[in-house]
Amino acid sequence: MIRLVLFLMLLPGLAHAACRQALSMGLDVSGSVDDDEYRLQLDGVIAALNAQAVKDVLFMQPEAPIRLHVYEWSGPINQTIIVPWTAIEGPADLAQVTRQLLAHTRGVRAPTTAIGSAILAGYTYLEAHPDCWKRTLDLSGDGETNVGPLPETIGENLRPVGVTVNGLVVGAGDPDGDDERFVDIKQLSSYYRANVMRGPGAFVEVALGYEDYAATMERKLLRELASIAIGQADLDRISRAD
Repeated sequence: MIRLVLFLMLLPGLAHAACRQALSMGLDVSGSVDDDEYRLQLDGVIAALNAQAVKDVLFMQPEAPIRLHVYEWSGPINQTIIVPWTAIEGPADLAQVTRQLLAHTRGVRAPTTAIGSAILAGYTYLEAHPDCWKRTLDLSGDGETNVGPLPETIGENLRPVGVTVNGLVVGAGDPDGDDERFVDIKQLSSYYRANVMRGPGAFVEVALGYEDYAATMERKLLRELASIAIGQADLDRISRAD
């Protein structure tokens, strides 16, 4: 039992925490994302959340659930909440999130791309959950900022303590039919790594196009969520070892 107590001491708040992670997901709906791409993006989120491997992690600790939040963003003042903060304690909660995503109608499709404003909005959403062991902002996008505050000018003093910002960047084909996505995605992923991602353990995942969005989102979610998941089986195994 002593070993179990020491283990718990290494995880502050484990016995009493209301949630193990607050995850806010920001989806790009700016003018560069057409209706077909938008549908692929939303359906990709649904598919990734309902992938068995992701569900296994989501449902791992119902006594300290992950809180999930989804919003879409485009221009500096255009952020629309799709899924309000929801504690994922079991299948019924995930089913509710899925219904909300399926029923959502696209919000304002501003012609501009305001990543800095999307980051600041995400900070505001996450500030309301200081009791979670981990807080993560996950931004998807297919272009660089062209309006509003530049991401690189948003100082660390504005980032809530411990919040991590991860990116999922999406390549786009040339409208004339010449596929330049390999070049575009290399430039965009470098931009996100240099200017958008920040905080402990931050990373960027890459989807070559929106048709690859679901698989990339699943990979990203597993990378984000598994790092904080402590299964009851692990605690029981440690207890038995004493």
